[in-house]
Amino acid sequence: MHDRTGLTGLQRAAIIVGAIAVLVVAYLVIQSGGDDRGKKTSSTATPPAVATTPQGSTSTATTAPAPTVPTVRVVDAKPDGGVKKLEFNKGDEVRFRIVSDTADEIHVHGYDLKKDVPKGGSVTFAFKGSIDGRFVVELEGHGEQIAELDVAP
Repeated sequence: MHDRTGLTGLQRAAIIVGAIAVLVVAYLVIQSGGDDRGKKTSSTATPPAVATTPQGSTSTATTAPAPTVPTVRVVDAKPDGGVKKLEFNKGDEVRFRIVSDTADEIHVHGYDLKKDVPKGGSVTFAFKGSIDGRFVVELEGHGEQIAELDVAP
């Protein structure tokens, strides 16, 4: 039996269930962007979501969530929770963020990349992991190591 929108009860229920699934996935993606201490960066793909259209056919949505960017938090010129381990594979995009309550220059040794972070601000590094090895990420002016970057061969 159709209602005034032209949908059967089963079609309407399928649309509601699909919308709830999308909201749950969005919530989980947002929640996973928080504290990521100790988590290893990965590049696993999320399977596509399947949605039901009002006509009863199925379509595939390919909206994958953005990967989580590891974040190093600096409090009083020290890494919050200790030196953060950042792990990537050679050839991958190395991407991480520094949030700091201390103004300083952030230096990625080995790659010789430098960026200024303002007090209470943040900076993001994104570059190809072309050199394998273990590298120090440092608050240059304070001489304080805040992260250890491992790029596996």
